[in-house]
Amino acid sequence: MNEDFMQMAVDKARETMNKNIGGPFGAAITDKDGKLIAVSSNRVLGDHDPTAHAEISAIREACKKLGTHNLSGCTIYATGYPCPMCLGAIIWANIKKCRFGCRPSDADKIGFRDDFIYEYIKGNCSNKDVLELEEIDREKCLKLFEEYKEMNKEMY
Repeated sequence: MNEDFMQMAVDKARETMNKNIGGPFGAAITDKDGKLIAVSSNRVLGDHDPTAHAEISAIREACKKLGTHNLSGCTIYATGYPCPMCLGAIIWANIKKCRFGCRPSDADKIGFRDDFIYEYIKGNCSNKDVLELEEIDREKCLKLFEEYKEMNKEMY
């Protein structure tokens, strides 16, 4: 059955790839019972949105369809090993099972650059050539955080 969901992700990726909407990345999400919730693909080029990766698009679609931000019990099928941004989104969505087709080295071989982000993270995010991080106005922001905590808002 896993192959069927992966094939759906491959087909969706191929469709949008051939329309120059995005790369060879597709994703499908199933619920705990193995029922399909969402299938999406990379739409970076078509949407002019660097965050429009297949996994994130599928997560957004599944959350909207289910009316929740919590996809506990779901499984995501992705044509490629998730990039750092997508890994984060999958974890934030509480998805505990990710099935992927291609490895990061496969994406690297065709020119995708996920590896430099992994290396940046491994280097404690200290390479200023990739991104300069600077802490400013911490006290103002801490006050906002404390206000949120005092309101007993839902944590996610």
